[in-house]
Amino acid sequence: MWMWSREIAGLVLPTGCAGCGRSGGALCGRCRAALCGAGARPVRPSPSPPGLPPVHAAVAYEDEARAVLLAHKERGELRLAAALGEALASAVNAACPHPHPHPYPHLHARHRSWRPLLLVPVPSARRAVAARGHDPARRIALAAAGVLRRGGRPARVLPVLRQLRAVTDQAGLDARRRLENLTGALGAAPGCGRLLAEGPVVLVDDLMTTGASLAEAARAVRAAGGPIVGAAVVAAAPRAFAMGAPPSITLGAPPSNTTCAPRSWSKIAVPSPSGTEYERPSLLMISGRKHLIGGTCR
Repeated sequence: MWMWSREIAGLVLPTGCAGCGRSGGALCGRCRAALCGAGARPVRPSPSPPGLPPVHAAVAYEDEARAVLLAHKERGELRLAAALGEALASAVNAACPHPHPHPYPHLHARHRSWRPLLLVPVPSARRAVAARGHDPARRIALAAAGVLRRGGRPARVLPVLRQLRAVTDQAGLDARRRLENLTGALGAAPGCGRLLAEGPVVLVDDLMTTGASLAEAARAVRAAGGPIVGAAVVAAAPRAFAMGAPPSITLGAPPSNTTCAPRSWSKIAVPSPSGTEYERPSLLMISGRKHLIGGTCR
């Protein structure tokens, strides 16, 4: 009841932007653009927990984005769910790209042949939901599904994950302890396998720090037969963006007075899904018109 009272008060009394504090509404245009306009990118925690699917995030968990997420989650600013859902929808589209534009976009989703995109939110602990009065990830997932449907992509939320046992508060725990705390803590609702088989599954959450929650959710969904294609979050720790960035190829020194340089290979640190390094050809810029790419003279 207190949350609805807060919402009604927010409609009557002037409020400041949840991101920067400026007057003019729950979220100013600049903070909304910072939250929704950057474009989702792949992220990967380090160390990456076993079973973690590929993850995309809309923004880094810092500055205005951090303030907005905390206002929605801890202070019950429910009106922020719309903007957060828009940001999550961009991450969902990055995690599972649209296969192709539909030839008849004006048709209602139920008349199209696409399989719906299934958003499975990571559930909050029961004590946290009771204390906050809502489940932030589920609310944002519902908003994101609405954004996707309005964009012509069939999507719906399947809140099929359940807490099987009590878990310790994650705050203050390192990556290893978070993984130990959550392993075996989630399970899928009985009989949900048929629902999970109706389309590709994207796990969704508001925030990723160590990836332990998403990895445990992925384990539970896979055990129920769900075809997971990826995971999407509104925000991730800033260091996860650096780990998830595409590898860059180091430029080598140009050879002297050659028309076609010999094949050259160099070992560079390119992270693979298994966390190992592998060999890739170096890129050599050759003086004149000829250059070498991947060991082939072109």
